[in-house]
Amino acid sequence: MEQRTPRQPSHRRGGTAPRPRSRTFRRTRAVIFALCAAVLAVAVGTGVHSAAQARPTAAVQAGSVTDGPAPVSTSNGQAPAAAATTPAATETAAPAPPAAGVIDAELDARINAIIDANSEYQLGVALVDLSDGADLTAVHEYGVQAAFVAASTAKVLAAEAYYHLVETGRASLDDPLGAYTADFQLQAMIQQSDNDSWSLIMDAVGYAELTDYAASIGVDYAPTSNTLTPAEMARILAGLYSGTLLEPAHAAQLLSYMQDTNYETLIPAAVPAGITVFHKYGLLAGQLHDAGILAQDGRAYALVIYTKGAGLGSVPERTDVIHQVTAAVAEGLF
Repeated sequence: MEQRTPRQPSHRRGGTAPRPRSRTFRRTRAVIFALCAAVLAVAVGTGVHSAAQARPTAAVQAGSVTDGPAPVSTSNGQAPAAAATTPAATETAAPAPPAAGVIDAELDARINAIIDANSEYQLGVALVDLSDGADLTAVHEYGVQAAFVAASTAKVLAAEAYYHLVETGRASLDDPLGAYTADFQLQAMIQQSDNDSWSLIMDAVGYAELTDYAASIGVDYAPTSNTLTPAEMARILAGLYSGTLLEPAHAAQLLSYMQDTNYETLIPAAVPAGITVFHKYGLLAGQLHDAGILAQDGRAYALVIYTKGAGLGSVPERTDVIHQVTAAVAEGLF
């Protein structure tokens, strides 16, 4: 708002006034001018003070202030002088949050807390950073680290082994397996979790060949027992997503089969919109598992959650546990 100075009193000129009266008039006028000048000085000073207050506020709104907290107002609405530049204000500024995408102690604690709160089940979780430049061998493990019956999550390993045969010239995606081609059976085995297709793929690979292939990628697997640790399953996913196991076209095809599957109620159901999920679930007697890859904007993570209960009666409760772990990972890493 524009500052206005007080209106000066008007004076009529008395053209025939005697000299003594004229001298008195001049003295009075000088006093009035002095008073007006004083009032004007106060008004101008007030305007400068108001502008000084407004400048830091405008800078904060524009996002140009990067150090120290925002100015603090006193009870009369005025900001303390140099509040944003004092050493004390700088020292008490809130610490910067951890970088996004880091598997840190806070996320470790959240996952462990979920596992501890559900001790009536056997729970094993493995997490690997698959982002560019990350160490794919660094597996973060939580809860049970021993082998579980892998159920249908092991179908990803069987698919990789068959693609390996194709890439080494010992098989073809067009080979007949049952009533359909190998390509058809691979898709049915992964996307629909078809057990007949799994049997055909396993026979085509061979049990001994499958064990040898698993060993070549650092996984201890025997088809007769069908057991994997969560960490081993995470390595199977890491090799697939990173392109270190299969040729790009075959890796992309297998990953495409791991989307829009016949069972999307586990990891995919707890992932926020915008994050891509590739996964393979497993459900067998007391086993309820999901093994997935979460990816968004150049960041990706393998997340394996294996659970075991007394039977199928606790599937709803363990589904909720899987959702809790997934939500913690998604919130902490994306």
